Amino acid sequence: MSPGNPPLQLDDTSKKLVELLQQDGRRSYAELGKAVGLSEAAARQRVQKLLDAQIMQIVAVTDPMRLGFHRVAMIGVKTTGDTRLVADAIAQLPAVSYLVLSAGSFDILAELVCEDDADLIELLNSRIRTIEGVASTETFVYLELQKQKYGWGTR
Repeated sequence: MSPGNPPLQLDDTSKKLVELLQQDGRRSYAELGKAVGLSEAAARQRVQKLLDAQIMQIVAVTDPMRLGFHRVAMIGVKTTGDTRLVADAIAQLPAVSYLVLSAGSFDILAELVCEDDADLIELLNSRIRTIEGVASTETFVYLELQKQKYGWGTR
């Protein structure tokens, strides 16, 4: 969500659909409709509107370390100049799975998913640290994924 955009207001039916899909993204439209008091077609239309408005995505969540990507790390980046330009450049890298502009010790936090340590070193030295405006980086290597949750619901 962009700070300049007010949050979209969802009615109770849309909120319930989001919450049901967060619990199980494979639920059928018939099941969703029954749970919220809509027809299957109406549930499909409502879900499509939520997807089109980019309020939600329906995706498979994986643990990259169990899929052969043996090095996952968070990189803290300090920048000079326009942080947004540096963030745009870093965001283009295929290994970046998550990127935010932040306040505090780092201007940017980026999660990298790499095959191994050599892949991480190559990415840091040849790609990230060479981007104009990158002043310094600090690497936080993930040892184990303890919790990954996306079911915080709606308000």
